[in-house]
Amino acid sequence: MNKNIVSWFEIYVTDMPRAKKFYEAVFDTQLEKLETEGMEYLMFPYQEGGEGSGGALVKMAGVPVGAGGTMVYLSCEDCAVEESRIVANGGEILKEKFAIGEHGFISIAKDSEGNVIGLHSMK
Repeated sequence: MNKNIVSWFEIYVTDMPRAKKFYEAVFDTQLEKLETEGMEYLMFPYQEGGEGSGGALVKMAGVPVGAGGTMVYLSCEDCAVEESRIVANGGEILKEKFAIGEHGFISIAKDSEGNVIGLHSMK
């Protein structure tokens, strides 16, 4: 297999406006509303055929949120930059930026909804 294994991710939330504000502020981006039936869906920027995977924030009845679920790593130029925006936007730093050898650096944090997320960069 000559492609990244992750093709899509969903981060489940309970308060969509709060989660939207958190992710747009931390990653300095805009999320796009997708029209779906029975759930709220805000998609991260996505380019067909681009590097990495697509994903979205999702609010759906009956789907639990918070720590203990899937760990999603979001790509950054330098994860220290996004890490510096976490606390001011309602999140919590669990592990500050640290090296993972030849694979770059990561930070681990909780978002405004209590989900544990990872930040990854090569510098």
